[in-house]
Amino acid sequence: MKNKKTVVLGATTKPEKYAYIAINKLVEKGHSVLAIGQNAGEVAGVKIHTKQIPLANIDTVTLYLNPKRQVDYYNYIIETKPKRVIFNPGTENPQFYQLLQSNGIKVEVACTLVLLATNQY
Repeated sequence: MKNKKTVVLGATTKPEKYAYIAINKLVEKGHSVLAIGQNAGEVAGVKIHTKQIPLANIDTVTLYLNPKRQVDYYNYIIETKPKRVIFNPGTENPQFYQLLQSNGIKVEVACTLVLLATNQY
């Protein structure tokens, strides 16, 4: 399995949230994880940053932010030039899809947890 450097946007320390579960599963599967969320903390040894940190060589950005909250991250994600952005359930945003695609970034409307569980990540 290839290590895919992944940014979890909308990270949280709340165990009942999908972003929390995703961080754990990504680490468990051997991926490098960077996490950005509203509140600082740590999940599975991954520090949650509260500000947009410099990023490089990112394979995947997986979103756990509703479309309104994504707007603040449009330029940040596009400038990071990830290979793909995964829109998890509840994060669907056709306006952002177009921006990403016009910048050569692949859009996947999928569930990170399902992709990991079925070895499609």
